[in-house]
Amino acid sequence: APCPQWPYCRKRCSYCNFNTYVVPAVDEAAVRACLVREAQTLLRLSQVHSVTSVFFGGGTPSLGSPSTIAAVLEAVAGAAHLPAGAEVTLEANPSSTSAALLVGFRAAGVNRLSIGVQVRGALPAAAPAASRDPIVTVLLPQSLDDAELRMLGREHTAAEARKAVEAARGLFPGRTSIDLLFGLPGQSRDAWAQRLEATLRLCDDHISLYQLTLEPGTALAAQVRGGTLPAPPQDVLADMYQTARNVLVATGFRHYEVSNFARKGALGTHNLSYWRADEYIGVGPGAHGRFVLRGEGGCSREARVQILEPVSWMREVQSQGHGTRSRAVLSPLEQLEELLTLGLRTDEGITHERWGHFSPQLSLQAVFGEQGEARALQQEGWLVLDSGGLRCTWAGLAVLDSLLPDLLWQLQRV
Repeated sequence: APCPQWPYCRKRCSYCNFNTYVVPAVDEAAVRACLVREAQTLLRLSQVHSVTSVFFGGGTPSLGSPSTIAAVLEAVAGAAHLPAGAEVTLEANPSSTSAALLVGFRAAGVNRLSIGVQVRGALPAAAPAASRDPIVTVLLPQSLDDAELRMLGREHTAAEARKAVEAARGLFPGRTSIDLLFGLPGQSRDAWAQRLEATLRLCDDHISLYQLTLEPGTALAAQVRGGTLPAPPQDVLADMYQTARNVLVATGFRHYEVSNFARKGALGTHNLSYWRADEYIGVGPGAHGRFVLRGEGGCSREARVQILEPVSWMREVQSQGHGTRSRAVLSPLEQLEELLTLGLRTDEGITHERWGHFSPQLSLQAVFGEQGEARALQQEGWLVLDSGGLRCTWAGLAVLDSLLPDLLWQLQRV
């Protein structure tokens, strides 16, 4: 699953700590050429035979043109098999996405759209998304309230967001997903309930639920720390999450991952590949990847991070074919730690088959079935280990952050 990153934005949102850059002008032809070359190089190194999904993230990749998207997809298809049904996602911003531009992206090969920016999602504070049809993900910060959008530093207005939703629904009818952001400074339980009710009138078959995370170094975190904006109490945050889950499940949604809900089988397959610990290739400034370098005779999974700064990254790609800043072979333990941490986020958990792929000698039962932390968590109703594998109960999913340290310690000890 290649993940090309467009690092540029028109402005930085108040809550964002992603690797993004605001510059007067972008040499798109140079960026396009480097994205193409790095994708070709890394796909050749991985020797992957077939690509199941492509995710264009950022930054704001919709600031690039459809021709850039088309060029990268052509490069991917030239280096590996890209099936007609592969999921191709593009993140977009309402203020830079017209209906005509969406038509251009669709013609370039995009069949899944994320309107807004990727929000840094956290596990709910109580404890501390494969189809040929396109899936459109629309970031609607609560009720499309202009005051909230201004507080978040979002560039678009509520009217622009509504217009983007209408355009997306016109192009991709019946496949619209909505991202819900809760835990905004000053947000009350009643305000959240109203937002949820309004969203249910808009939504289709997929909703992502994210708690706003106050990342160090961001403008919003500084405002809360300085007392300019109030942070919601932990019990209010927990109640917001539980209320949303109860309402969504009651209206037919499957809570298939900590932050994601779907009905009628409309699961987001690209993100599922992360949670299932599949291989993925990060392309572009600051992109992360996890794959085996079969082209160099490798047999071990590597963690790779590309150079953060775009100009330095482009210089390295032009010189070496890729701009990898760091690479490290993941030990068997590190791979199992990632599988455990990510896999338990889903309602299916970690199957015996998937665990056996990473740990052929030591079964799930051998690690977590004996007396210890996992057994205690099962007895307390947080965890299940059975013929299906290891997974959280619904109650355990809501407090996963508090369960993981004990489970990781047991894994490390065994």
